[in-house]
Amino acid sequence: MRAELVRVPRAWGAGGEAMAAAAFLALPYAEAAVVEADSLAEQSLLVAAALPGRPLVLGGCCCSHVGAVEGLAARGGRLALVWLDAHGDLNTPESSPSGNAWGMPLRMILDGGAVAPEDVALVGARNLDPPELEYLAASPLHRGLDAVERALAGVDAVYVALDADSVEPGELACFMPEPDGIGLDELEQLLRDAAGRVAVAGLGFSGLLPDPANEPELARLAAALGL
Repeated sequence: MRAELVRVPRAWGAGGEAMAAAAFLALPYAEAAVVEADSLAEQSLLVAAALPGRPLVLGGCCCSHVGAVEGLAARGGRLALVWLDAHGDLNTPESSPSGNAWGMPLRMILDGGAVAPEDVALVGARNLDPPELEYLAASPLHRGLDAVERALAGVDAVYVALDADSVEPGELACFMPEPDGIGLDELEQLLRDAAGRVAVAGLGFSGLLPDPANEPELARLAAALGL
């Protein structure tokens, strides 16, 4: 089944307008929906309801993945989550230094129970806040490039949430670049390996800038997952 595109042109934080605009990058997939909402809770419900059989979600910020994961998990079976991000996205409103919701979506998903922490791989994270490090120290969530194999053990399908800042700066135009990222070639191989292990339920891109140079690279990464 070929993926269909769900656009989520919203960034839940201060100054994220460029990320929101990146939700309209041109990708070679049929359009399933454009989701716009007045609250993050409403956005998540609408994204979950709009998911096609195999979604390719294009944000916006990483909050676009919340509804995608919740909607896919509701279909049944054991869903894994590969979260590729330079940041942990594990803050809460109480722990967040900035108050931006885009620093909280992985924690929202975990606290909501859509996926079990032992079925989650956090890959590429290298700028973590102290409360996030404390959370990780007590969590069975897997970290690092070798975490994907462990997170996929025994699951039925995987959703890949890919923030562009997980990638080495300059290889994708992203909103919040961080040094020492994953090279695109390495990332492409990681995605191919994941797709070879388990069914791919969907993919989401976030944290991008609306630069057309991103378009062929995003298509390349989606193709690596068999989408």
